[in-house]
Amino acid sequence: TAQPNAGAAPKTGRSKKAPEEPAARAPDVDSLGFQAMDRNVPGLSHVILQKLNMKSYEDYKSAMDGRKSSSDFGIRTYFDMFQKMEDTFKFCVECKKLPDALPDPKSLRRCKRCQNVYYCGVACQRANWPMHKKFCKKLKLVALDRLVEWLVFTGDIPFPTDTWTKPARDVKGWEDWFSMQEQLEEKLGAIVAGRYMTLLWANAGKPRPEDTELRESIRRLVTDFHSRPLTISLGLQLFGIDPLTRPLTVHVVGASHVETLNTRLTDYDELTRMFPGHQGMEVVMVGVDVVDGPIMRPPLTTLAPWGRVYLSSYKGLYHDFWESHVETKLAAHPDLVVGFHPGFHACPDLLAGWLPTLLLLRDYCLPVLFTVYSEQELKASLQILVELETHIVGYASNPFASLRPEQVYSNPNKPPVYCSSHYIALLGAEAVLGAEELEDDD
Repeated sequence: TAQPNAGAAPKTGRSKKAPEEPAARAPDVDSLGFQAMDRNVPGLSHVILQKLNMKSYEDYKSAMDGRKSSSDFGIRTYFDMFQKMEDTFKFCVECKKLPDALPDPKSLRRCKRCQNVYYCGVACQRANWPMHKKFCKKLKLVALDRLVEWLVFTGDIPFPTDTWTKPARDVKGWEDWFSMQEQLEEKLGAIVAGRYMTLLWANAGKPRPEDTELRESIRRLVTDFHSRPLTISLGLQLFGIDPLTRPLTVHVVGASHVETLNTRLTDYDELTRMFPGHQGMEVVMVGVDVVDGPIMRPPLTTLAPWGRVYLSSYKGLYHDFWESHVETKLAAHPDLVVGFHPGFHACPDLLAGWLPTLLLLRDYCLPVLFTVYSEQELKASLQILVELETHIVGYASNPFASLRPEQVYSNPNKPPVYCSSHYIALLGAEAVLGAEELEDDD
């Protein structure tokens, strides 16, 4: 099934602990995963659950894990699936009323320009227009990409990519990356003309866009798919870690269904096309919400296979994984740790859940790269990391951020956010000068 939302549920990366250990206790996944929408982070909501006939976050995870089929939630046809997805965005963007609160639930009307936001009447639409007009064009892309994303699940996206013709250090962003893809227009054209694209627009309940718009949507979704492996490569370069000289291990901390839903064993092979002849790389997904699938296999106890990217996972807390696997040599010590949108800035409970891992990463002086959705999140995260006395090596816009815009579910008329839009690089603890050093400095 397709992901039923525009973005990713805010991830705790942590599970509940006993009350007597407040520092290690994580928030209730259901309450945060489905009610943190006003924090300018894409995510799910209880409205989505209701429309999909799901009662809890566990139902959603069961569907994502494949433990329950889509038919268990009343989804019988392609049209039904796309309609259920669209229903989750049906509320008046001005007065916030849901269809059930209106005299006629069918009275909601969609903005014809963006095909994304709804209004309960002309009065609300007129009142909202001064704000909505600032975001209408961008929200049209959001609505389109939300549907075309289904082709990631059918396997049409991404298209087969080519071995890099430039050294990784010379690829400065997506324009350079696309320039290395041979017969790019033919590949895009085949997806646009493909069976699943036809099925999509026959069942989406919206007019099919022009082929040019579909090609641009595919390009954005391809960047969304490859943003994670290319961000890992950015981390390797920032810390001077060379895959051509030795086998490497990368830990993805706080991994959830966002990184692991429908993940195939070949999903990070772009690293091989980027570093042909590398000595072997293992990417280990670690998190309590890791989805069952092909990568649900134990981390390697030996070196990664030469010239290949090996994906594995561990379902649990990172500091537990460190104690049970890394310290006992059941898993390799990481050369790099990456956290995609850890979200510890969102509230005190999330920070409490992340604290043991943040302190572990700091105290073991591990090279760490975190990504965030927005500049606002970047500032909040930096403040926390400074207070924890971590050594911030650098932070900046990510040249390999996803180009796919994602809306804030509960308030679409806000600037869209982008996966991994910025990064923060960390290495150990901030140095504290002793009295002698202070005198010398003076």
